Amino acid sequence: MNAKEQGFDQVVDVVVVGTGAGGMAAAVKARKLGLDVLLLEKEPLYGGTTARSGGVLWVPNNPISTARPEPDSLEDARTYLRCECGAFYDEERVEAFLANGPRMVDFFVKETKVQLIPLPEYPDYHAESPGGRIAGRSIMAAPMDGRELGTHIKQLRPPLKEITFVGMMFNSSAEVGHFFNVTRSLTSAVYVARRLVTHAFEMLFHGRAMRLTNGNALAARLARTAFDLGIPLWLDSPAKALVRDGERVTGVVVGRKDGGMVRVGARRGVVLAAGGFPQDTERRKQLFPHAPSGREHLSPAPPGNTGDGLRLAESVGGRVVTDLPNAGAWIPVSRVKRANGEMGVFPHLIDRYKPGIIAVNRRGQRFANESDSYHDVGMAMQKSCAEETEVAAWLIADHRTIRRYGLGFAKPFPLPLGPHLRSGYLLRGATLQDLAAQAGIDGEQLQKTIAEYNQGAVDGKDLQFRRGWRVYNRFLGDKTHQPNPCVAPVAQGPFYAVRVVMGDLGTFAGIRTNGRAQVLDGQGQPIPGLFAAGNDNASVMGGGYPGGGITLGPAMTFGFVAAETMAEEAAAVDAPLGRLAETTA
Repeated sequence: MNAKEQGFDQVVDVVVVGTGAGGMAAAVKARKLGLDVLLLEKEPLYGGTTARSGGVLWVPNNPISTARPEPDSLEDARTYLRCECGAFYDEERVEAFLANGPRMVDFFVKETKVQLIPLPEYPDYHAESPGGRIAGRSIMAAPMDGRELGTHIKQLRPPLKEITFVGMMFNSSAEVGHFFNVTRSLTSAVYVARRLVTHAFEMLFHGRAMRLTNGNALAARLARTAFDLGIPLWLDSPAKALVRDGERVTGVVVGRKDGGMVRVGARRGVVLAAGGFPQDTERRKQLFPHAPSGREHLSPAPPGNTGDGLRLAESVGGRVVTDLPNAGAWIPVSRVKRANGEMGVFPHLIDRYKPGIIAVNRRGQRFANESDSYHDVGMAMQKSCAEETEVAAWLIADHRTIRRYGLGFAKPFPLPLGPHLRSGYLLRGATLQDLAAQAGIDGEQLQKTIAEYNQGAVDGKDLQFRRGWRVYNRFLGDKTHQPNPCVAPVAQGPFYAVRVVMGDLGTFAGIRTNGRAQVLDGQGQPIPGLFAAGNDNASVMGGGYPGGGITLGPAMTFGFVAAETMAEEAAAVDAPLGRLAETTA
């Protein structure tokens, strides 16, 4: 490529579009392989959806937890994914993921600031299926002191407000358990007091939490490595167009904050990792059956995740996979009115698993095992509302349960419920009939549903959906509640309800690629110089959700693979690497 002929203002080896886990993994690995890299971020904050996520990676046979409770195997993982993906099992990409996932983990743990820790009790979501495991495939980022980022901490995307407590992030279900038990356990009370004092000092001196956990820690660790390697990061710099020389993608046109444009050449390739399309109303309209206008859907993803990567790929002949059974990773969410008047999104990740909380549709009927994964409940919710004008449901709890566990954004005792009742987020009725009238639910059917549920619940049984039968159900239930950590009666008034609608934890429909993370054209051939990772890349899970971390695990793996592919191609042509050339347009 002749940089002067193409009028580039700057030329590097690799341009990465997006700063989530997939993009930063590609950037770090490419730089470690001797390539010059530039990271582009559309928004003024880096970290993407990763920074708001749980920070969990699903990687079968990983070197961190593969021996817990017994060694994993690639054959078991293949069997499980065949079962989970069904007709959408993509053998080439699955094999690439299974072969390179453990290598990716080994590289980042040994050669970067990324520290990953095992989750010894975290099961696959369908561990009872052939090839499933009760633990070992999900791992997560270790907590990090935000001060390690220096001044860069100011640009790290903070965690989602709705899933923090006064700005604090929680690293595990055990840590959350201490807050649930603060009034019942001296150990928990001491733990919570220490956390609150530490957090108060952090807010006083730094203006934000410095104990970074979950996805915030993963994004921070990747970013710290990138900064240490000298990788430039341009914020407020959306990729506006791709540049081609013949069939090959050779660069990117970048928008700048001042309104100008910069042409950046990429000798070895461009990696699209812009976070999928969860905030793209038009593509949601096309691919989300429950959102006929594109607006009947709420996503906690960053506002900038508007499908830029998918459009860029399509502009040069790439194709978007549109036939997956699920175009997104579904989760029930609720609307939260923030103090400044803005609307926030609360993803229901924890409450549904607790005993005494059930979900009903507008007809007052239960429609799912509430303690199944968010994706499974989301699918059941859509099916239940197929004949309705809107996909919506209500989480129901009695007074004892809400004071013990909270309900959605409403926190358990000793925090007050009053603000949520006044805002309308939380509904309360002295009787089930009263509650149903406020919510617009069939009151007679609701009473019948709860009466039938309570018949088994008094003995810890769910006679309709067998709640608590899966290992995963019990993992997030209340282990202190026996005989079933997921089941208790809904009996002690007053009664409460929170309205939930459909949301996502990322999109599955994405750019069609091969096992080398290369973007494919309409004939299934690689487009030279163009790669995809993260949620821009079509999900390797075939529209299913096998376990915690099935977005971040493949995201980092295929970012890693993309970097290796570019380095291999560079070596094949014996091109000079490791320099940063600049030319004037």
